[in-house]
Amino acid sequence: MKISIFGLGYVGTVCAGCLASEKHTVVGVDVNAAKVEGMNAGIAPIVEPQLPELFSAAHKAGLLSATTSAADAVMATEISLVCVGTPSRDNGGLDLSYMKRVCEEIGDALRTKSTPHVVVLRSTMLPGTTEDLLVPILEKHSGKKVGEGFTVCYNPEFLREGSSVYDFYNPPKIVVGESAPGAGDALLKLYAGIEAPTLRTSIRVAEMAKYCDNAFHALKVSFANEVGNLCKKLGVDSHDVMAVFCEDKKLNLSPAYLKPGFAFGGSCLPKDLRALAYEAKRFDLDSPLINAILESNEAQIQTGIRMITSLGKKRVGFLGMAFKPDTDDMRESPLVSVIETLLGKGYAIRIYDRNVSTSRLIGANRKFIDEHIPHLSSLLVEKASDLIATSDILVVGYKSPEFVEVLQALRPDQIVVDLARLAPQVTTPARYEGICW
Repeated sequence: MKISIFGLGYVGTVCAGCLASEKHTVVGVDVNAAKVEGMNAGIAPIVEPQLPELFSAAHKAGLLSATTSAADAVMATEISLVCVGTPSRDNGGLDLSYMKRVCEEIGDALRTKSTPHVVVLRSTMLPGTTEDLLVPILEKHSGKKVGEGFTVCYNPEFLREGSSVYDFYNPPKIVVGESAPGAGDALLKLYAGIEAPTLRTSIRVAEMAKYCDNAFHALKVSFANEVGNLCKKLGVDSHDVMAVFCEDKKLNLSPAYLKPGFAFGGSCLPKDLRALAYEAKRFDLDSPLINAILESNEAQIQTGIRMITSLGKKRVGFLGMAFKPDTDDMRESPLVSVIETLLGKGYAIRIYDRNVSTSRLIGANRKFIDEHIPHLSSLLVEKASDLIATSDILVVGYKSPEFVEVLQALRPDQIVVDLARLAPQVTTPARYEGICW
């Protein structure tokens, strides 16, 4: 294919070298004349393992060139990869001036181009940037609508400096956000022969996925450091601890728990986090991340409470109150916190949880309920369907197949507050609100 690459920084330069090595014809575009001159001589403008060899071979084969003219590059190619920088402003926001200028130049070139063109944005940008800001610029300057003469994709990169050539050929995934179904067909040809999960999605999801990745990477670094600091004080080898931690691919390094929804609870997580935070404090260690986990969890509980109280109705039915399905353990259940708060505000509460019976509660579980909802037995109903007649709002506390029929039988004047994402896969006549979707 014939490819133009806008921005000859780390991402653009690596893409140029790797794609040219795959026998594609690559034209680099940059405002920096020195970078352009170097690429035209077969010299990579950055230091990166394997890149000099790729550039030299591609240059000798006549597959690699560069220019300062956006118009010439667009007219000579069928797909443009935009890899210009999106640096931080002083206030933390993104400086999108380079992206806007490049899209203006590409749009101007597309105005007189008669053959289809694919514009692929690779720079890291917040959700909505492509569709709300950059596509309108492309349309204005080209005089064409997206889908008519050109298509747009968002294709985040997963390259690490120092190993970016290896990462290009061995990505963890290939993500293509498309302006319309099929818009990414030409782009995916560039990845032919690369074995990785390929995910085709909306542009907004693709934009946000990149931020999710980077935030989680930063979170892992800080988490390991805070654990390491405490381990040092306790005389424990932190690397041995993390070696044991990383062996768990079922819960620790896995998709487990990475499902947006309601707060955590139960007899382990809150208690153990408090113990870690206390131990760090005992040694005068700053552990803001560990301390913030419980704070963040409490904030999610308050989000759920505000969702319910903002609806202006006082009769609320809860589908589930234990901290997770298939247990009667209500110790530190976030649902108990919500119910307790609403009762204090004068709400009429009814609860269905087939695993919860006050006559069977014993030990610490019973003590917790006696302290928080001593008259629980008067709030429980025997069947999930019993909530329909007595509730204006139905709160889904956790996923259970028996809750599906309840949602399907609701009236249009009722409201579902889903904390577990039981719907929207389930059809309900009622108004539906998910806590974070």
